[in-house]
Amino acid sequence: MAESKLVPVPSRGMVPERDVSDRPVLETLHLGVDFGGLVAVDEFNMVIGKTEIAGLIGPNGAGKTTVFNLLTKVYQPTRGTILLGDKDTSGMNTSQVCKAGMARTFQNIRLFNDMTVIENVLVGHHNSIAYHTPNAIFRLPSFWREEKEARKRALELLSIFNMEDTAEAKAGSLPYGAQRRLEIVRALATNPTILLLDEPAAGMNPTETAELMENIVKIRDTFNIAILLIEHDMRLVMGICEGIAVLNYGKIIAKGTPEEIKSNPLVIDAYLGKKDDDEVEDDA
Repeated sequence: MAESKLVPVPSRGMVPERDVSDRPVLETLHLGVDFGGLVAVDEFNMVIGKTEIAGLIGPNGAGKTTVFNLLTKVYQPTRGTILLGDKDTSGMNTSQVCKAGMARTFQNIRLFNDMTVIENVLVGHHNSIAYHTPNAIFRLPSFWREEKEARKRALELLSIFNMEDTAEAKAGSLPYGAQRRLEIVRALATNPTILLLDEPAAGMNPTETAELMENIVKIRDTFNIAILLIEHDMRLVMGICEGIAVLNYGKIIAKGTPEEIKSNPLVIDAYLGKKDDDEVEDDA
């Protein structure tokens, strides 16, 4: 994928040039959370363009999933602001943030294993259901119209990953990689403006990872949405992300393009460890 030029926006963040005239889909200002006396995340400032594929990387325990939990209100921030488009998410709960346009997947797959593949996708479709409770109770025509449209939409989403033939299979019977893909499809069913992927390539082989890279770009282009991903596979991150933020001990230590991040000494130190003077002398 050709590297996209990042340009500044009024909030002092950087977004892809194509998104500069649109309001950022996500912006965090001085975001932080404390657990007792422990500062888990502090001064987390990030801007993501309307159609940007962005990466959040860092060593194990850096606080990356905690950031996702703050954005989706699994945890309520101790301080700071989260703007989702033009909405301040202060006071929102997880369901409200989802309806406002933020969807996510998890490190550990969270599917309804005893439900079918299409039923799992339909669960994600709840944000778009227009009929009211009496319509569902009495099975009025509007209920069946909505159900028919929802199934059609679910099959269209499954087709992104060529999974429509598995629609009636139990979710728990799918291979690991397919379960990962199903979780992404279910998140897309909520009609997000930004999709958060927490280690989407975990457990995938190189072929599956290459297909995932293509599909993430396809999702961005098809749905015209932003994607923020946490990932340890640097080939994936450097291959598709336009802007990358590096987290270490709960704080961002670097932001920039893949090329800038790869050559940043702070990033190299965080991942590989900084040699002390004695080790340098020993190497001489």
